[in-house]
Amino acid sequence: MRNSCPPPTAGSASAASTVWVDLFEPTAEEVAAVEREYRLRVPTRAQLDEIENSSRLRVEGQTLYLSMPATAPVKDAEVAPSPIGFVLSPDVLVTLRYVELHSFARVRDEIAADPGRRDSATTFTMLLEALVDMDADFLERISAQLAKISRQVFRPQGGQAPRVAHANRLLREMLLEVGDAGESLSRIRESLTALQRLSGFAADTQGVWLHQDIQARLKTVRQDVNSLTDFESHLSGKVQFLLDAVLGFINTEQNEIFKVLTIASVVGIPPTFIASLYGMNFHNMPELSWSFGYAYGLGLIVLSTIVPIVWFKWRGWW
Repeated sequence: MRNSCPPPTAGSASAASTVWVDLFEPTAEEVAAVEREYRLRVPTRAQLDEIENSSRLRVEGQTLYLSMPATAPVKDAEVAPSPIGFVLSPDVLVTLRYVELHSFARVRDEIAADPGRRDSATTFTMLLEALVDMDADFLERISAQLAKISRQVFRPQGGQAPRVAHANRLLREMLLEVGDAGESLSRIRESLTALQRLSGFAADTQGVWLHQDIQARLKTVRQDVNSLTDFESHLSGKVQFLLDAVLGFINTEQNEIFKVLTIASVVGIPPTFIASLYGMNFHNMPELSWSFGYAYGLGLIVLSTIVPIVWFKWRGWW
C-alpha cells in the first residue's frame, strides 16, 4: 500500500488529517485496515472490473464510488487493461489501482511540494486533471507515430523503390505499427469516455459539498476531455486510412508478383509448343532433312520467346 502520507493508525492524529489514501495492489489486510479506520467500503478488483455504468458510478450517502480503466502507455499496450477505483467522501479520498501511473506520482509530488491544507475533493480533481494530461500525452505520441508511418508509406526515403522482399518486410512492419496505434487509441477512447462520465457524475451528484472552485475545475476537465475525444476521433480516422493504404500497397505488391509469374508462364508457352512439335520426329516432317533444320528450330524458339515479351512491353503490361 502506498499513501500520500504515512499510514494512519486507529485514533491517531495522522489518521484525522489524512485526505488521500492511495492503495496500490493492496492486500486484504490493508483493505480491511482502511475500511475500519475510515468507515468506508473499499470495492474489490472484480467490482472495479465491472463495465456497467451503474457499477462504475455509484453513490451511497455522501460517498462516491467511481471506477474507470487505466490507460496503459503505448509501449506497454500489450499489458491487460487495469481499473482505477475512487472512493470519494467529504473527509477522505481512497484510490485503488493495480498499475503504476506517472499521473499519480505527479500529484503526489505536487502535494508534497505544497504542504498547505488540501481536501479530498481537491485531490480527486487534481488526479482527474493529471489523468487527462496523461491521455493527451499518449495522443500526442500516437499522432507523431502516425505521421512517421504516413511519411514512410507515401514518401519513402530515396527515389529508388526498395526490393520486393525489403518492401514487403517494411509494409508488414508498418501494418503492425498501425495496428498497435489503433489498439492504443481504443484504450484511450475508453479512458476518455470514463473520465467524461466520471467528472460529470461527481459534479452533478455531490454539488452540495463540492465547492464552486472544484465544480469549475471539473467543468474544465469535461471540456478538455471533449477536445481530446475529437482529436482521438481524428486519429482513429487516420489509422483507418493508413490501414487501408498499407493493405492496398501490399495487394499491389502481390499483384506485381502474380503479373510477373503470369507473363513468364505466357512467354514460355510458344517455345514449349515448338520444341514439343519438332520433338515428335515424324518421317514426313520436311524440316528433319534440312541442313539448317536445327538452326531453324532454335531460331523459331527464340523468336517465339521474344515476340510475346516485345508485345507486353509495347502494351505497357510489363
